[in-house]
Amino acid sequence: TLNINNLSFNAIRSAEEASPRKPNLINCIDDEVRVELGKSTPQAGEAAFLALKKGVEDLKDGKIDALVTGPINKQNIQSEQFNFPGHTEYLSREFGVNDVLMFMVGETMRIGVVTGHVPLAEVPHLITADKILSKLQLMNQSLQEDFAISRPRIAVLGLNPHAGDQGIIGREDMEVIQPAVQKAREEGILAFGPFPSDGFFGSGSFKKFDGILAMYHDQGLIPFKALTYEGGVNFTAGLPVVRTSPAHGTAYELAGKNEANENSFRQALYLACDIVKNRRLFKEISANPLKHYELNDSSQATS
Repeated sequence: TLNINNLSFNAIRSAEEASPRKPNLINCIDDEVRVELGKSTPQAGEAAFLALKKGVEDLKDGKIDALVTGPINKQNIQSEQFNFPGHTEYLSREFGVNDVLMFMVGETMRIGVVTGHVPLAEVPHLITADKILSKLQLMNQSLQEDFAISRPRIAVLGLNPHAGDQGIIGREDMEVIQPAVQKAREEGILAFGPFPSDGFFGSGSFKKFDGILAMYHDQGLIPFKALTYEGGVNFTAGLPVVRTSPAHGTAYELAGKNEANENSFRQALYLACDIVKNRRLFKEISANPLKHYELNDSSQATS
């Protein structure tokens, strides 16, 4: 704990003015904004975007180490400057990254999704072996660099009921997912599956793995929120910067009632700090690797 006896907010104009052991606030809006608790308004959407834009600018400039985003209303934030289904897609563009992973992190599991905010009807057409392999590579790298797990074990969920039952209930599991898992294993990634998702979670098998890759949004987020909702965190893996967010929405119905649970937001802050620390540590230990030596026929070491 910080052991702060008198909590007070510190209003500043830039991140360089921040004081330790205080909540530092930067006003990102020039005009007066009328706040209507529990209501979605165009003004609220604009304010949310301006705050996000400022945070991204400071992140790019190295003024802050990580970005923790609050929930946004994905309808009222839409504009010419923000034409995206969510934070993840916006941040991908801002940091010039073609592929990222929505990675949900909780005490009992870490689960990512191959397809994010897309209609369910489009999912089968978007699932390809290359895409699955790319997400497995991102997850494996993140588990090593961001979570300090040297040899992570990753479970891959099937697309169809019972993972297709050997092609009886759809062939995607055999013809698309299995080859992707095999390719990942050839690259040294400890990937396993595809597993039928109902039995995988119902039997508790998810506890045996460091990461889980689901094929689509609800396949991953329904069990995640059911099992780790209050402390769950949304982390964007694959970005050159650290971004986390609480795993819940705007919850307008709770505004002003003193009933909201703050734990997910708190865990998002903690996780951001942990990942910043883990990335720095990984960079340090990887900076000067030991040379690899092999023994030749005369038993003399050669580099």
